[in-house]
Formats: sequence, C-alpha cells, structure tokens
Amino acid sequence: MKIGVIMGGISSEREISLKSGMSIVENIDKEKYDVESIIIDKKEDIINKVKGIDFALLALHGKFGEDGTVQSVLQTLGIAYSGCGPLSSAMCMDKDVTKSMLKSAGIRTAPWINLREDDNVDYDEINKLGYPVVVKPTHGGSSVATFIVKEEKQIEECVAEAFKWDNEVMIEKFIKGDEITCPVFADKMMPVIAIKPKKGEFFDFTSKYEDGGSEEIVVELEKSLHEEVEKMALETYKALKCEVYSRVDMIVTSEGTPYILEVNTLPGMTKNSLIPKSAAALNIGFTQLIDMIIQDSLKVQR
Repeated sequence: MKIGVIMGGISSEREISLKSGMSIVENIDKEKYDVESIIIDKKEDIINKVKGIDFALLALHGKFGEDGTVQSVLQTLGIAYSGCGPLSSAMCMDKDVTKSMLKSAGIRTAPWINLREDDNVDYDEINKLGYPVVVKPTHGGSSVATFIVKEEKQIEECVAEAFKWDNEVMIEKFIKGDEITCPVFADKMMPVIAIKPKKGEFFDFTSKYEDGGSEEIVVELEKSLHEEVEKMALETYKALKCEVYSRVDMIVTSEGTPYILEVNTLPGMTKNSLIPKSAAALNIGFTQLIDMIIQDSLKVQR
C-alpha cells in the first residue's frame, strides 16, 4: 500500500505540520508501507501531488488541512485518509461552532462571545463574562495569537492582533485550573495527560513546541473525577461526530470541575506531542500507533 504523508499546508501552523509529518515518516513501518512525503505549498497541490497514492496520512494542522477542506477533496478523489471526516473536522476547527454544539448537548464549556470583522466590541458583554478573558482566533490552533486579558484596556489591542490571523475572534471567560488532555481513539479514552507549562500562564505555543516548555505527565485522576472526565470526553467526541481519533482538551478547576476547552481532530505528532505520550502509557509505540491510525481509518466508510 502506498501511503502519502501529507504535511506543510498554508496555515499559520505550517512549520508544526512539517515537524509532525517528518516525525511520522521517520517512524512509520516502511516494511509494511510504501511511504511518500507530500509537502503542500499551495492549495492546488492537494490535487496535483496525491496522484498514485492509496491512502493519505494527514499531518496537516490549521486551515486548509484540519478544517475539512482537504478531507472533502480526498473524498471526491476517492482516496482514503486518516482521521475525522469533513463535517467533524469543520465543526472542531471552528471553536464557536464547537462550543455551540457542546452547549446544545449539555456539555460544560466556558461562556464566550464570538466576533466577526465588522462587529463592534461589546464591552458590556465582556464584563458579563468577567475578567480575565481569553482572546484568540476562532479558527486558530497551536495557541497562535492567544492572549489572557486581565483588564478592559487590553482588549482592543489583543482583538486586533487576533484578527491578523483570522476573520473571527473569540472572547472566552478564563477558567483557572489545571489543563489536561484526553485522547480518544476508536470511541475509547486513552490515558489522561496533565500539562503544566514551565513558561507563561497557559499551554501556549512555546510550551507546546519548545523542548522543556512544559511538563506533560500521564496521570491517574481521582475516581469520580476520572469518570466525569471520561464521560465528557466521549460525549464531546460523539457530539462533534469524530471518527478514528481526536484529542479533547479540558481545564479542571481547583474545585474539581472540568470544562471542555477544544477538540483537535489532527493533533500534533511531533516528538513532544501528547497522543504518542498517552499511547506509550499503554505500551503502544509510535510506529504501532501510526499503524493503528491507518488501519482504523481504512475501516471507516465514507
């Protein structure tokens, strides 16, 4: 079987995607698969460069990759691909839609407002959320242009910066607590990882991708909390129509109340990434994990 590992892309997360893709290429079972690295530099490449492959192993992040666009093209071309389908990918990429779906399903997530480019900033609505708030691009990832804003005078500048990266910006109540990530594979939650940034106040770009930027450890939560976290992770996975695998990120307050932050349908697969660390706790090596993603994706009827 000829596997095309698709990486790069045109989003702000291109460099991270290249790292994910190269890491996959280095670790995939080359005795089992014929592997080709496919680097996307422009949109047309997704049509021009995938000819002749049997399966697209997606290592793309961000817009035109994680948002369902590429998945739709591959589906039209009749090429099987890894992970979630177009609808789920699009819903999870749009944090406003994600949170609306979660709210509709009765799954706990922080209150928020969403701005389009022509919208005026409603400071009364922000005050109702209560400071601090998080300002971030609605369709962004990897914590690019994400700010914790503690007072009103900082809002305008942070919103303007976030709009440089996206045509919509989310303002969300900041929930103070411990961040955890809950990988879900084939409708089952894998071991939970706690994330403790060593720099900054949250799991930002530096914490995610610099060596030593954060401490990430597999944890055993207290029984009742584990049960609630697992229930929320699986309900979120189902509500957003995820398939094969996704990573559900949460924050747990000091009182032990979990909130859904966001869902990643194409999580990072670099040496610092979280899903390989979670899989390792089950004695699943990186090569085996990649094989599981391929095999489970092939079972999905599209």
